[in-house]
Amino acid sequence: MEGSPQVLRAFQPPAAPWLAGHRGVDLTAAEGQTVLAAGTGTVHFAGQAGGRAVISLMHPNGLRTTYLPARASVRRGQAVSPGDPIGVVTESAGHCTRACLHWGLLRDGTYLNPLLLVRPPQVRLLPRWDPQPTTS
Repeated sequence: MEGSPQVLRAFQPPAAPWLAGHRGVDLTAAEGQTVLAAGTGTVHFAGQAGGRAVISLMHPNGLRTTYLPARASVRRGQAVSPGDPIGVVTESAGHCTRACLHWGLLRDGTYLNPLLLVRPPQVRLLPRWDPQPTTS
């Protein structure tokens, strides 16, 4: 998205695929704000799904990003590059308390945190403990 959006709601994957969770991140947005492609790919879907305007892009390595509610300015099968405009944010009745863009990331049907595409993961190393000798 244009600018530097803030995260309104973080990624909270469900413990099991059928349970409740938040399968993406909600980013601050204004209605009419331009939505940009997260990376190189092809438009997989651009239209209405469940009463919301949705854009979905297929990327290399089996990744798929989703953007909603977003009215598409692209069409199915169209190639996109990182930063290409793909649509605009539309009204988001009921999802956020204010205008927002829900951004999702999937690989082979598994939801991932889309912020991994823009923020490197934090690696935390733990100290090594030598096991205590056992006595019999």
